[in-house]
Amino acid sequence: MIPAPVKHKFLTPGVFVLIIIALNGLVFLALRFIFGIGSVTNLDDVTPWGLWIGVDVAAGVALAAGGFTSAALGHVMHREEYKIIVRPALLTAMLGYTFVAFAVFTDIGRFYYIWHPLIMWNGNSALFEVGICVMIYLTVLYIEFLPLVTERFVGRVNLPDTFAFLNRPIDKTLRYLDSRLSITMFIFIIAGVVLSTLHQSSLGTLMIIAGQKMHPLWQTPILPLLFLLSAIAVGFPMVIFESLIASRSFKMKPEMHVLSRLGGMISPIIGIYLAFKIGDVFIRETFKYILVFDSTSWMFISEMGLMFAAFFLFLSRKITNSPLGLFIASSLVIAGVLLNRINNFIVAYQPYYNPVRYFPSVGEISVTLGCIALLVLAYRAVVMIFPVISREKRDIIKNI
Repeated sequence: MIPAPVKHKFLTPGVFVLIIIALNGLVFLALRFIFGIGSVTNLDDVTPWGLWIGVDVAAGVALAAGGFTSAALGHVMHREEYKIIVRPALLTAMLGYTFVAFAVFTDIGRFYYIWHPLIMWNGNSALFEVGICVMIYLTVLYIEFLPLVTERFVGRVNLPDTFAFLNRPIDKTLRYLDSRLSITMFIFIIAGVVLSTLHQSSLGTLMIIAGQKMHPLWQTPILPLLFLLSAIAVGFPMVIFESLIASRSFKMKPEMHVLSRLGGMISPIIGIYLAFKIGDVFIRETFKYILVFDSTSWMFISEMGLMFAAFFLFLSRKITNSPLGLFIASSLVIAGVLLNRINNFIVAYQPYYNPVRYFPSVGEISVTLGCIALLVLAYRAVVMIFPVISREKRDIIKNI
């Protein structure tokens, strides 16, 4: 199998729905930048963050973990048979982190100060470490994507007459980049894996320092470890989820020979995460808060229930050999980690003297859904331009 651009029409009924959702989000986004963050959100001086941080940033960073887990499997561990999933996972991670950075830019009240951490360093700040690592890792992801650009356009640069004089310089630049990147790419791959482990865990550190503002069910000294383990646990399910959706959307046969083996690795990873999670609950004796059966405990129960269900499903060979089974099991893991981040950043985090329980506004929900729609549209466009998805050689020739 070789990677090649997907030959398929871009506009479909589903794409039109995504465009409408994206446009709706862009309208509210424009209102946010014109009239201020308070005009479209339910945030205030007491509640400093909400849906955009809990979902767009914290959950977005976790769900983009497929990039570093697949890179570690395919390149660092040299499992050659899994390299066909690395490019789609890299693209998902690159787009995911791009929208995470944009979500941070959107959520900051004075968004025009987002450049401050670049020159105003604070080595004692967990949030500074997260910010710097995310920025560096995003840069690394774009560098890792450059070989796909050179592969696509080397020898094929053909600008119109007015700009024809640029054809040769651009081609020479692409060839130079291709030769240099082939020598140094291993450095960026290792850097990407290391940087990911750093900021995934540091998001947990950020919530530890919230102290008693965090509900005891989630406030634990091992929160950085739990954040890292949950990100690793959702990495492969996210790769499977993306691969199955892309296969169905572009009417291609799913790569079950790879996805099934990938699914077989997931239960042990989830099991390690659940062991630490349950052990922590019993060591700190916080199970008493679960037995209250209020809205908070039910959120914790739902989060754990999703992960347990996925754990048992991935143990079944019948499930891992079925596209539908893999899709359902992977969706449960994604939903469980998504709910975990919502619980940590929104449900469990309650500022002192908060007179009003936070709930996201229509504007916040619209912007979040709009960003997700834009991400899907961007993914669709990129795989139709660049050699991201691998296919059989005969299928590529058939579509030429």
